[in-house]
Amino acid sequence: MKQLKPIFNSLLFKLFLSVVLIIGPLIIIHIVNNYYAVQVIRSQVAQSNNNMLNLYIDQIDNSLEGVGNYIFQLNANNTDLYYLQENESFDLNEYEEAKLRLFYAIGSQSEFYPTIDSIFIYSSTYDDFMNTQNYADSYTHRLEEKTEIIQVLRDKPDQVSEGKWSIVKGENNYYLLYYLTTDRVKVGAWVNMDKLIQPFKYIDFGENGRAFLTNSEFQPITSRNFIQEENINLTFTGNKYAITGKNDRFVAMKEKSKMGDFYLFALIPESEILEKLPFLQRISSLVYAVAIIFLLFFIFIMRKVFLQPINRIVTAMKKLRKGDLEVRLPVQPNSTEFEVMNDNFNHMISEIRGLKINVYEEKLNLQRAELKHLQLQINPHFFLNSLNIIYNLATVKEYEIIQEMSKCLANYFRYMFRSNSYFVSLHDELEHTRNYLRIQQLRFPDTFGYDIDLPKELGDCKIPPLVIQTMVENSIKHAFNFDKKIDISIAVKQESTNYITIKIQDTGEGFPEEVLEKLAIDESLSSVDGERIGIWNVKRRLALLYEDNTKIHFTNEEGKGATVIIQIPIESI
Repeated sequence: MKQLKPIFNSLLFKLFLSVVLIIGPLIIIHIVNNYYAVQVIRSQVAQSNNNMLNLYIDQIDNSLEGVGNYIFQLNANNTDLYYLQENESFDLNEYEEAKLRLFYAIGSQSEFYPTIDSIFIYSSTYDDFMNTQNYADSYTHRLEEKTEIIQVLRDKPDQVSEGKWSIVKGENNYYLLYYLTTDRVKVGAWVNMDKLIQPFKYIDFGENGRAFLTNSEFQPITSRNFIQEENINLTFTGNKYAITGKNDRFVAMKEKSKMGDFYLFALIPESEILEKLPFLQRISSLVYAVAIIFLLFFIFIMRKVFLQPINRIVTAMKKLRKGDLEVRLPVQPNSTEFEVMNDNFNHMISEIRGLKINVYEEKLNLQRAELKHLQLQINPHFFLNSLNIIYNLATVKEYEIIQEMSKCLANYFRYMFRSNSYFVSLHDELEHTRNYLRIQQLRFPDTFGYDIDLPKELGDCKIPPLVIQTMVENSIKHAFNFDKKIDISIAVKQESTNYITIKIQDTGEGFPEEVLEKLAIDESLSSVDGERIGIWNVKRRLALLYEDNTKIHFTNEEGKGATVIIQIPIESI
């Protein structure tokens, strides 16, 4: 959530949100209006075509019902059908005369049912078939249909439910077939289903629109290839229309026949419907497109003129916060206000850079002065004690010891006089410490021993002067006891590639608890009489020279005494 807050609080987001809140409702209203208009047009077109389908299916049903009633009356009342039944008492002349009368009877009635292709009478006893002729088709076509109907009546009677208009499939065509049977004489009619949709060829359904028929399982009877290629879904229920199609979208409508087990479908391309939208609807779409273009153009202009200059200022301020005082805003043609702002920003950065350089140099000067002062505090620290040592030795006439003592003191003060530098080698610092320990041994013989361990490869490492000697001096001062000999050890190790560790340890009583507590919280230990001023001095110098890149730890190790561990960075001379 914290990562998203800067984004939501940015000027670009607020500007974009403001424009969206203004234009968004207008766009939403337009979308809703478009959707409503399209739905109204669809509903109107669907209603109009549903009425047309309903009207035509009623005409078909009325025609089928009329033919069915005629066939029922003919089958029930015409006695000539009796001659077509199996009867050995009839002679051939009577049979032919009856056939002739029946042919005239069904021929005269077929003119009243133009929807029907043919009315027929079929005697399965004599395998005799007579039917009316539709002369609108070719002789070959009429013969093909007749052959297919006879084949269904002979070989596939189970495809037809007697007394009901049923869909039957011939070798090449689908038919609606109806018949009634009396003593193996079938009286019926058929119609080629392609003929049922011929009137729709004169209706404009659009370029790819069409009407077609399906059975009760919604399997297409006509236009089968088109339905399969376009992936038309015909199984919708409960709606006046449905939108379907894979490549093109169609509005599909259907009506079911009451007399036959089939559906009449109509498909109208949606593109044809939408072309009939009013002119103002198209103007509204143009306004919608212009609004989006305006929104994008407005954001582009605001980003170019307003947001980019602000973003450059924000980026420069972020770099400035990270300490980059070299950052400058580029001089580019821009609004007057931004040009003034950029110029003032660059001028301000230049002044801050100069001020920071001055402050940094002043800080360095103060650090140098403080280091000089701290080192001057150390230089006279041992002076008075040294004079007292020589005086006491002269009193007892220990001339050899005075000579060695004088030599050690000369080396000691020679090192002290050159220790005004900030760093010395670790080897020189330990030699000075060894010289100091020898002076103390000459002063207090057989009271303490010492051991110094320095790996040869670490001798050239830099350390601040008098750091180790000060800690050793503190051990002698506070751990010294005439009743018990003490040992002092100094060990230098390389803990990692970047740091060395100096461990100074004695076998005395260790640091008092109150001293350790003050050292832990970095509280000053110096008193009015100068007690433990050396420890504070070392800590202060390390802090000035290394800041947070050094550590000094004070502790009492069990059975050992006071222990000081100093960790400083490795720096070769």
